[in-house]
Order: sequence, then structure tokens, then C-alpha cells
Amino acid sequence: MALRVSNPRPGSLRPASLDIFFTSVSSATVSSMTTVEMEVFSNTQLIIMTILMLLGGEVLTSILGLYLSSFKISKPETKESRVSSVCQNPPKHTSFPGLEIEKPINVDVECNINSLDDDHSLKPNSIKFLAWVALGYFSVVHITGSSLSLPSPTVAFVPTNENMVAFKKNSGLLLILIPQVLLGNTLYPSCLRFLIWVLEKITRKGEFRYILMNSREMSYGHLLSFSHSCLLAVTVLGFILVEFIIFCSMEWSSGALDGLNSNQKLIGALFQVVNSRHTGESVVDLSIISPAILVLFVVMMYLPPYTSFMPVKQQVISENGQKCRNRRKSLAQCLLFSPLSILAIFVILICVSEREKLKKDPLNFNVLNITMEVVSAYGNVGFSTGYSCKRQLEPDSSCKDAWFGFVGEWSNMGKLILILVMFFGRLKKFSINGGKAWKLS
Repeated sequence: MALRVSNPRPGSLRPASLDIFFTSVSSATVSSMTTVEMEVFSNTQLIIMTILMLLGGEVLTSILGLYLSSFKISKPETKESRVSSVCQNPPKHTSFPGLEIEKPINVDVECNINSLDDDHSLKPNSIKFLAWVALGYFSVVHITGSSLSLPSPTVAFVPTNENMVAFKKNSGLLLILIPQVLLGNTLYPSCLRFLIWVLEKITRKGEFRYILMNSREMSYGHLLSFSHSCLLAVTVLGFILVEFIIFCSMEWSSGALDGLNSNQKLIGALFQVVNSRHTGESVVDLSIISPAILVLFVVMMYLPPYTSFMPVKQQVISENGQKCRNRRKSLAQCLLFSPLSILAIFVILICVSEREKLKKDPLNFNVLNITMEVVSAYGNVGFSTGYSCKRQLEPDSSCKDAWFGFVGEWSNMGKLILILVMFFGRLKKFSINGGKAWKLS
């Protein structure tokens, strides 16, 4: 409603209501999908979209969740808290004429034992400390992005295919943005834990140590254990290395990197593969790169940001030596499809809605381009092959190339389906374990 009420940029036509709604959904889900040129929107509308991106970003919402959980935690009077109060204020030695009352011996023993246990009274303060550290981390990353006069990678929302093409020869800027992309997205849990470890070494605060030793009790999905954080960092860097080698080997002499010297090609290729997991900024025209690279990007966009290679865990054995039985799943859990199967259904539905264009314009409308658009929306990435009038088999004199995503040329039904895909991708963590009731044999 705010985008609809506010006026567009002077001299620009007001976008259709569905395009405005699509833009708001794309902003709130941080998907970077566009159906109209961003130059149409006024500064007021851009500010509204920025607010939507901040409120819809996963990191900021998780920080707000930490603050809310810190208020919910209460400290009831338990045996441990009573012992703690007794230890701090032990009974005084009192004496009367002819009668002496000594301090109970078990008070000292119980205090000594209690001092060796974990101090769970630190949990409320530890959650607050974690919230402040996460907020500071979030602010520094965004301030760094603002100082470069570019969108921060954690809330990147800019037109696909044109957002960084103009800077593809500016290797210095790309080198600055590459670590920021990683710090704000796939390496956020690893860097957050490393930051807390550094703060604990500097301040010697018990709260920071409690956070490191009790990461699960913090109930913060972005705070992983030490081993998981290390494996996540290794996995992310491994994916980048594999993508970089394949991209350079197949696109080094292609038209996508024309006009660049060897150093610029290396940095441009590195920037491109780093952005394939989440941010979606591009320095090349994705419509002219090889299909093998597009399929590789589709796979990387499908993977959740915190995908890591974990060793196979051994089966849990109970104390009596018997294997633990799996809990019976509910009917809803059994009927859930896997995310991959749901994406396949979305691709089929879009192919049905765009079947006429698939016949008349097969170079633009093909299954691979549609699949990439759907997976990009699911991964909230923003990669798009765009639409080119030059690839039309039957040239249309009214066709005009525009700087927006491939979805901008879809029918209203196709746009509505992609809106559902963006919502499904933003809430993917609630369905990530679906489809396990199906046994393939």
C-alpha cells in the first residue's frame, strides 16, 4: 500500500498493481527479483523498499528474536539460586551466654560443589550479550556497504544483470565487496563465533564463555558449535574453489568476459561465483554464459546458505544397549514433499502458464531459464538471465530491451506463482526436512 500510494519518479509511468506487489514481496523476502526497471521508483519508494528489506532480512529478525527471548527468561527461586544466595551471605556466627550456634558445615561443602557447576544464571545476560554482538556485527557490515555507496550484500536488492556490470573493470571495488558478501551471508555463523571468541579473550567475561560453551541453549540458529562453524567455513570455501575453477575453464575466452585483461577476468570470475550462493550481484550477462555454468549456479542457489559437509554420525545407543527408536512422525510431516519436489511442481506450473511463449520464443523462454528463475527466487538470490529482443525468432518491432529480470516478461499467472516461490524460499527452514517419509527403492 505504501508503494502504491507514493508517487513514482517524475516522468515515469506508474507500474501495474501486480508489479508493485511483486516488488514489495521481493523486498520483504530479500530476493532481488524485478519485473520493472528500478529507475521507475522515486526516492520515497526506494526508502520504503529499504525498510522492507531490513525488516525481512533473516539476520535482523533473528536479532529481534534474541531480544524478545531475553525478556521471556525469568529466574525462579530454585535450589541453585538459594545456594548461591547462601554462599554470598553465609549465616553469621551467633553466640549466647552458655549457648553457641555454629554455621552448618554443609553450607561450605555445598558452595564448593556449586561453584564447580555451570552457572546457568548467566543465560539471560548471555543472550543479551549475544544480541548486542550480533547487532554490532550487522551494523558494521551495513555501514561498510553504505560507505561504498552500494547496497549491503545482506540486503542487496538491485536490478539483475546491470547492478555490477558497470564496475566489472573496477577490480579494487570487487575485491572489497567479496569479503563483505561472505561476512554478511554464508560465513556469518563462523565469523560471529570467531568474534565472540575474540571478545571472550579480551574481556574475560563469563557471558561470552557461556555463549561459546552452550551454543544450543542460546536458541540462535546462526550460532553454531565450534566444529560445525569450522566445517561450514571449509565447505563454503570449497564450493567457491570448485565454482571458480569450472567458471574460468569454460568462460575464460567467452563473450561474457570480453574486454577484460587476465587480472580483471580472475577477479570478475571470483566475484561472480561468490555471489551465486545468496547475494545475486552479477558482473556478466548470464544469458550468454554456457548452460553448464547455469546448471552449476542453479545447484548452488538451491543449497541453503549454511550447507556444510558433516561426517556421518553414529547411531545413538541407549544406556541398556538398545538402539533408540525414532519418534513416530505426524501425518502432516509424512505428507510433506521435499523442497526439490515442490520446486519441480512450481517449474511445471510456470511452464504451463507460459506454454504459448515457450513455443513462439524458445530462445528466451526455455526450461533452463525458467528453472534458474524459480530456483533463484527460492534461494532469495536474484540471478536472472533477463530477456533479449535479439533472441526472438519472430522479431517484434515493439520489443524493447529493459533492465529487469526474466520474470518481467511473464504472464500475470507466472508472476503470482513466482511470488509463492519467494515466500516458500524465505520460509524454507520450516520445510527443509520434508519428504523423508518417501522411501525410494
